Amino acid sequence: MIQEIYVIDENKELVQRLKDLFKPEKDYRFHLAKPEEIEDVLNAIPTLLIINEQDMKEDVVELCKKIRENEDNIITPIIVLSPSHEEEHCLDVLRTSVEYYLITPLTDEYLFHLVKNLLRLLYTNRRVSPLTGLPGNVQIDAEMKKRLRSRERFSMLYLDLDNFKAYNDIYGFFKGDEIIKFAAKVIMKNVHLNDKKNSVASFVGHIGGDDFVAIVTDEDYESVCREIIHDFDSEVRSFFSEEDNARGYMEVENRKGIVEQFPLTSISIGVVVVEPGKFRSTLEIGEVGAQVKHIAKTKLGSSYVIDRRKV
Repeated sequence: MIQEIYVIDENKELVQRLKDLFKPEKDYRFHLAKPEEIEDVLNAIPTLLIINEQDMKEDVVELCKKIRENEDNIITPIIVLSPSHEEEHCLDVLRTSVEYYLITPLTDEYLFHLVKNLLRLLYTNRRVSPLTGLPGNVQIDAEMKKRLRSRERFSMLYLDLDNFKAYNDIYGFFKGDEIIKFAAKVIMKNVHLNDKKNSVASFVGHIGGDDFVAIVTDEDYESVCREIIHDFDSEVRSFFSEEDNARGYMEVENRKGIVEQFPLTSISIGVVVVEPGKFRSTLEIGEVGAQVKHIAKTKLGSSYVIDRRKV
């Protein structure tokens, strides 16, 4: 997953130093911004902010307060690098909910591991579940907003499993967890297939339960959907008993003692193509995504439906 790190600094020496340190790490991108450009930085919703107080004319405490007051960056981690040894100044900065206040100079090795370990911790804490290891709702929303604000063209895929509750009732939660992990692997494999060809990486998130979301930057989103369905349907039968596979459906006794029949678990995908200016918010995209996914779920077996409405 690409880590977008912004360095707030009056000079370019620190950002160049970080670029050199992380050159072997392909997932780390460093951007330089002046303190007066903080609004643009906040709109980009960075993964991490590094503020270099050296030579800074602005009040770093006020700058940190401004960042924390921004709704989309409440949990964005901040590292402040400062030449000041004054304890009261350090405390003033930390009171703004800054994660680290570090007195410069720092060795390259210290700086490298600090950044890397902080982002590893952030990624771990933001995971929706140790089950899939995929980012959850906070990062999903941030990724969508980032693309909306940059006026990118992208496609949202809303995915979930059909008849998953029936599967859980028959096979139990442990088996249910296995089929969710399987679905996550299938989605990730096909969504990230062409990432090397694109300047902006695709994204897969786990909303919770059997619900997933993906952001596809490749134009050929229909091919991605077809491949997900092909791979899912080709392997999902291994999660069912020979008896269920032979008859092609599951049988579940409801609360009234009546045996109901459910098709084998499949996957439904609702696709929303996001053109620049078509949507004003992530909420609007989600509403349309829910509509097209609902249509997909009315079809028997795995399917995808695309919202083709224009601006």
